[in-house]
Amino acid sequence: MNRRTFNKLAGLAVFGATTEAASAQAPFKNPAPTNTSSGKELILQDAHILIAFDTGSGAITRLERKSSNWKIARRPELGVSFRLLAPLSKRRTNFILGQRQSAARVEKIGHNKIELEWKDPVSDHGGIVPLTFSATVTLEDGQLTFASTLTNRSTLTIETVDYPYFGEVNAPTPGESLEAETLWYGNLTSTRLSPTIGNPGYWGTDNPTVSQPSHSSLFCLIQANTQGLYVEMHDPTQPYLIEYTFEQHPGQEDSLTDFIPTQPEISGLPVYLAFRTCHFLFAHPQTTTKLAPIVVRGYDGDWHAGVDFYKSWRSTWFKKPHLAAWAQDIHSWLQLQIDGAEQDFTIPYRDLPKHIDECAANGVTAIQLVGWAIGGQDGGDPSMSTDPGLGTWQELHDAIAYARGKGVKIILFGKPIWADLTTDFYKHELYKYAAADPYGIDYETGGFSYTTPTQLAGINKRRRAIMDVQSPAYRDVATKEFKKMVDLGAAGWLFDEVCHHGGVDYAFNIDHGYKAPAYIYGGDMPMAAQFHSVSDPVDPDFVFAGEWPEDWLRQYYPVSYFRINRASRAVDRYIDSQSALMVAVSGFNDRDMLNMVLANRYIISYEPFNFKGHLSDFPLTLSYGKQIDALRHRYRDFLWDSEFRDTLGANISANGQYRHSVFLNKTGKRAVVVINIERGRTINATLQLPNPGTLVVVSPEQPDAQPSNGQVSIPARSVVVLMEQ
Repeated sequence: MNRRTFNKLAGLAVFGATTEAASAQAPFKNPAPTNTSSGKELILQDAHILIAFDTGSGAITRLERKSSNWKIARRPELGVSFRLLAPLSKRRTNFILGQRQSAARVEKIGHNKIELEWKDPVSDHGGIVPLTFSATVTLEDGQLTFASTLTNRSTLTIETVDYPYFGEVNAPTPGESLEAETLWYGNLTSTRLSPTIGNPGYWGTDNPTVSQPSHSSLFCLIQANTQGLYVEMHDPTQPYLIEYTFEQHPGQEDSLTDFIPTQPEISGLPVYLAFRTCHFLFAHPQTTTKLAPIVVRGYDGDWHAGVDFYKSWRSTWFKKPHLAAWAQDIHSWLQLQIDGAEQDFTIPYRDLPKHIDECAANGVTAIQLVGWAIGGQDGGDPSMSTDPGLGTWQELHDAIAYARGKGVKIILFGKPIWADLTTDFYKHELYKYAAADPYGIDYETGGFSYTTPTQLAGINKRRRAIMDVQSPAYRDVATKEFKKMVDLGAAGWLFDEVCHHGGVDYAFNIDHGYKAPAYIYGGDMPMAAQFHSVSDPVDPDFVFAGEWPEDWLRQYYPVSYFRINRASRAVDRYIDSQSALMVAVSGFNDRDMLNMVLANRYIISYEPFNFKGHLSDFPLTLSYGKQIDALRHRYRDFLWDSEFRDTLGANISANGQYRHSVFLNKTGKRAVVVINIERGRTINATLQLPNPGTLVVVSPEQPDAQPSNGQVSIPARSVVVLMEQ
């Protein structure tokens, strides 16, 4: 049997066979819609929140934030309890809709808890499905917790469970702005929900639908102008995927402008925004599964107040990782590519001392070495063998040792989650560990383009397989490759693209050492632990870095590298003031980026010619970066060893565009960084600080403290720091 045939059978085994038998268990009958509402409610409430459940259906009929009189859900007729997806062998779209079921039990337990249970519901096209879905909803000091369990006694696989499911989410006032905000790539991304909403997947949905995944953010903020709702997947272990999903019914009023109807109904159809947390459970027949709890609570203010809830919860489970002292201190990196995927072999191993000497002379502590392994950057993944085109293993080993002697750390670039499909390594071995889709076909992702017109046009890009990091056998392969970097004597490594798996969430292989399917993101932490078991005994200070490892993954990869733009919000820094966050600086007079580095306590990664040049190639950027770091060294109690408060605690008035951030040092004194983002003119700014002490002002160009009354003149593309004495 060849590999393609095997994979095809593998996919069918986990995706279709269990439903084949189920198709005969009940007639394929679409039951008529039924109204199971009793018209009576059970209510949980405290000083902050009111939530009501229909006693007949178990649907959530009302949700109110009492402290601000925000009627989040106010129309009982739109109430929903849950939704399950239970595909049949010949009809995958087979939902179990909670609004068509009667609850077996809706009971209030004490003053702050309601228990609900549904048994043997009727599916849309498969008749009765033997299962029990139960939930416990608890309200404590304004926090709702939805804990649920699915006992699947059927022969069907229950793929998804939508719970809790809010039939409507209204803005605090009609027409008010509403945004869904989640973490992604060092930023807090926003998706508009009201008064406009996009329709990105129009071809596959009946209504405009917006979803955000838990594998980048364990929480979702539903943000209004001055308040919001915080929704959290209350399990940091990544057991499976959750999506925070919004649906606008019946659709947009105007598809040109994306505005939604402002009236309660249009064309005889109700207008509402539904919200649900969709658990991708893949609950096998004859199993019982506890779902990750969902936490919901309201807050006043902007995103900072919502993220404060996450910070508080994070403190209960986040284990601070060990990080070498040099990587925690004020320092900078050079990112240097020595070979792309088109075998340009720009910098042989023997020439690395030239760059090392340059870094040592300019106080740059680390070099992230890219394209050093066979095949160049993205050319031979996941191999970590040296490339004969660049020189010998001994030459690279000696260059790394030379760097250590100069006080420069070599950080080796790696990417063990892909496999280059063109390599013999893949064709002879790695294919066995590629993640397969539900139909038994290996997932693939497009490669990147380098150097030549042919590849830059995308003609000969190297496509890549998605490796299944949930497979213990593949983790062993990846660990063997990882060990090669440790053996070279590197000071650490940077895991490129650690933040995603090429858009793949689940692997459906039946021979990878687990009961399929497996949530791929759930393999990230076990693989990281295995890597640490190799490097820790050799060098406890071996640095683990990654391209934006998700927040929970920073327990293993404490150095996070990413890129920002002017609109970026420093949410990762707000979550953890002392985490090692590094951003790319590539402009030839990159003052604006370096000012953001100062304001947000980022580490500088110098990247001339898109990380393909010498440090000396951009003297203006290098000189200003040195001034930034010198200022941080001189005033580190304010600008490095302090608590980052983002914009909280200080206001600025100015006659031009600016950005600012606030630091709180260990003695309670504040520093405020103010950036003039105007490109062509000086601005005048006034600091408004509650109960200010005596103020002084400094800047990278003028580091000696000068008395200030809080009024400053800031030249174009410049920054000042006002500090309390």
